Amino acid sequence: MIAPDAKPRMLRGVRLREDPARGMLLLGPERIYELDVIAATILQRCTGEVDFAAMIDGLAADFSADRAEVEADVTELLLALRDKQLLAL
Repeated sequence: MIAPDAKPRMLRGVRLREDPARGMLLLGPERIYELDVIAATILQRCTGEVDFAAMIDGLAADFSADRAEVEADVTELLLALRDKQLLAL
């Protein structure tokens, strides 16, 4: 679970980049992850400025999706990235 007031941000040395051949990439120390459009959209919001609750509200509105489903999916992604030491919550 992620606290509603948590402000997710990528850790130092982790960044998003767009590659013409492979699309959006998440670059970490000695690691590269190819992202789909939704994962890239989520990570673009992980600036440390927007809290988790606002991020979920915005994503649910942008994708016309059920807020509870969005929250579950985003939580799963962000916790996985935190476990890989790419994201701070």
